Amino acid sequence: MTTNSSGLDSHQIPTHNAANSKPDSSTSTLPEIDTDVLVVGAGVTGLALTALLRTFGVRVYTIARHGGTAPAPRAHITNQRTMEIFRDMGIEERVSAVATSLKKMGSGILATSLTGMEIGRYGCYGASDHQLTDFAMASPCKMENSPQNLLEPVLLVRAREKGADIRFYHELIHIEQSSEGVLARVRERTTQAEYLVRARYAIGADGARSVVASHMGFGFQGKPGLMFMLTSWLEVDLSKYTSYRPACIYWLLQPGNEYWVGAGTCICVQQFREWTFNRQYDPTDGEPDTSDEAVMAAARDALDLDDSVPIRVKDVSKWEVNHMVATEYRRGRIFLAGDAAHRHPPASGLGTNTSVQDAYNLAWKLSMVLKGQAGDKLLDSYNQERQPIGKQVVDHAIGTLYEMTQIAQVLGFQKGRSKEEGYASLAELFSDAPGAEERRTKLEEQIKLGNRRSNAIGLHLGHRYTGSYAVVHDGTPFPPVQRDPVLYYEPTTHPGAYLPHAWVQYSGSLISTLDVPEHGSFGLIVGIGGGPWSSAAEKASQALGVKLPVHAIGYRCTYDDVLGEWRSRREIGDRGAILVRPDRHIAWRSADRPTDPTEALCSAFAQVLGRNFMKPAL
Repeated sequence: MTTNSSGLDSHQIPTHNAANSKPDSSTSTLPEIDTDVLVVGAGVTGLALTALLRTFGVRVYTIARHGGTAPAPRAHITNQRTMEIFRDMGIEERVSAVATSLKKMGSGILATSLTGMEIGRYGCYGASDHQLTDFAMASPCKMENSPQNLLEPVLLVRAREKGADIRFYHELIHIEQSSEGVLARVRERTTQAEYLVRARYAIGADGARSVVASHMGFGFQGKPGLMFMLTSWLEVDLSKYTSYRPACIYWLLQPGNEYWVGAGTCICVQQFREWTFNRQYDPTDGEPDTSDEAVMAAARDALDLDDSVPIRVKDVSKWEVNHMVATEYRRGRIFLAGDAAHRHPPASGLGTNTSVQDAYNLAWKLSMVLKGQAGDKLLDSYNQERQPIGKQVVDHAIGTLYEMTQIAQVLGFQKGRSKEEGYASLAELFSDAPGAEERRTKLEEQIKLGNRRSNAIGLHLGHRYTGSYAVVHDGTPFPPVQRDPVLYYEPTTHPGAYLPHAWVQYSGSLISTLDVPEHGSFGLIVGIGGGPWSSAAEKASQALGVKLPVHAIGYRCTYDDVLGEWRSRREIGDRGAILVRPDRHIAWRSADRPTDPTEALCSAFAQVLGRNFMKPAL
């Protein structure tokens, strides 16, 4: 019996569980297992879901058709919000240990090749001087370059530590649901043996070709197959050309090429020795040659490397640029998460981050419903909250992609022009020729778009949930936006927003307000006048059977607002209160203390949980 690359026994088939309900006649001879949640897919999304659900004590069974964790880097940008989630999961330091801080590779460089003319440069991911303060004030976490092949094993280990049952090389054959639960038919790919999984809920985290989405008829809006890409993972020492100007991405622009990525993009995986080289192709011209020799030749040509520089091809894959988002993330007892729900190019580095945030939103909700602490409406809020975010991210990624294609026009690199004409146009751009200064102004505008694309902290951190059952609005509008909502993050405690970060002192150390609420738990944040709220929270917890710790943040409170940062961001008075959900979003707030804080809190808490409220006896 063999084991796969994940170290799990891929041949093991569950034995029949007599406690399960009877299968129909066509499957009555198959072994079966019973679980609370079936997760289909064990990439970043599925592994994050599995780890979170197990942390909450939920029985989870996770399958994946591939043989182990990601074999190649693929996604690599991990933004601050996702790092905050990893911090809450207890794995922030582990992720940082396998990553490279984006401060060490904080540029985007436009050049004709690694040895040719540098056309432009801009600061990426909060690493430039003009961005440092905004990013530092927004979060206790830093952005990281975490290649997917290094990130997934960290998540896998965490899930295993929590007792997860994960079966690689097991594929979903069929899935159906009833009012009672979900029935899935699974095949172990080595032996071809099949078995059944019975679950109360299922999550399709199985990527852009989601079998779950297809079998269950989830609808999508947008267009697939907009562009066709080839990505090569290369081991090549480029320190001579990059160490003096470390960057996350080197965008190679050459005459006669109007593609999104120009002649190609070179993305740093491990400084300065491992890279992914992306290039676009047109399938009407034939499929690209993916042999090692052809891949190395294309890389040498785009990067302008001679044969003396050794290159090793570690992986080659083809993929499509899609502009698609599911019209619904929930159908009955089945949910979509990650790339199964939203499919878009990696422009702005939002894919994996949005996927982990899907998992963070859904896991606690499933846990509370399965434990009888919340009603079904809470699960509806997953679609209400995450589907608009998915659409926003998909549209942003596609918009920035098309912005990037415009730079070829500015440089004079239109398709069909000769290399000589293209390079002559480039030389003129940086000359004193008539009209050259106007062209340089247009180039500067394009470079500024690169800054907006790569430093979209407002898009990273500014998610606001509106129209959700799990948010009780307080009758006030969100604060008006003061600056570009993509390029800047403006914290607020308005219901539906994310809990603002502020440094407070606790037990002799400065900690973030994001570290105050307990993992997986609601929390009530109060101030100096929070005494009556503590009594209200105790009664609400007893009435609803849900834990509700109270956290006092303010001047000389348990969490001492020594810097006054919390006071400047809380938007409530000393007698007010903020109800924080397990995913750190604000569920409800009271600017001041009402006449009956118990009734106000119980009513809001019950609404968030999708339950009816009966006033507790005082």
